[in-house]
Amino acid sequence: MAIKHYKPTTNGRRGMSTLTNEEITTSTPTKSLLAKSRKTGGRNNQGKMTVRHIGGGEKRKYRVIDYKRNKVGVTGRVASIEYDPNRTANIALINYKDGEKRYIIAPKDLKVGAIIENGPEADIKVGNNLPLQNIPVGTVIHCIELKPGKGAELCRSAGASAQILGREDKYVLVRLQSGETRKILGVCTATIGVVGNEDSSLVNLGKAGRKRHMGIRPTNRGSVMNPNDHPHGGGEGRAPIGRKSPMTPWGKPALGHKTRKPKKASSKLIISRKSK
Repeated sequence: MAIKHYKPTTNGRRGMSTLTNEEITTSTPTKSLLAKSRKTGGRNNQGKMTVRHIGGGEKRKYRVIDYKRNKVGVTGRVASIEYDPNRTANIALINYKDGEKRYIIAPKDLKVGAIIENGPEADIKVGNNLPLQNIPVGTVIHCIELKPGKGAELCRSAGASAQILGREDKYVLVRLQSGETRKILGVCTATIGVVGNEDSSLVNLGKAGRKRHMGIRPTNRGSVMNPNDHPHGGGEGRAPIGRKSPMTPWGKPALGHKTRKPKKASSKLIISRKSK
């Protein structure tokens, strides 16, 4: 998908870019696959702020995505490729032969009219979903399950993918984009191909208002705050951090501090960590 750049007719237009959305075939979502999406403003059920910098934003409805792909043995036809305001990837509407409609994450090069299939007997074709143990070594995949039947959890955003490296007993070795190599149960499913809309990360918003439309509020640097608001705050003029390392607003180390639990159960399935 190409990126459209604008002429600097105003300050907001200077440097702004958008996606051309050539792949998208319709702007009308399927009503039966929409759900209400309530705004939280970053607050929990007690009204306490748990996530900062969230608020406002355009109203939008959630598109119900079929991450489980459990319609085995029923072929479906791609009816349309649609924009989804809730994610960076586009979505594809699938009309199954039995009359049911479902949304899936749209992989790259999936065209309207293509036939897709789920299950262990499916072909190795873009958009098809099948168990990892049935996919050849070297195949590029996305929407990967970590627990059988739970639904896809890995490689769901625009441009994301992983590659199958080999097999080991009941596990399949998968290399993620971060460089991490891990073992995943062979009965877990994955979809063939790379998630589409890979140019999404190259878009320059150009003005603060587009960020506000996404529901993201402004962020202040800690160094411009008072000492009671942030560990970096205080001092006369522009002062350095004054600590051994940068800190979060709550006084915990930031930038490079490992937050993963040392005794996490899934650590034994990770063969090599992320590449630097």
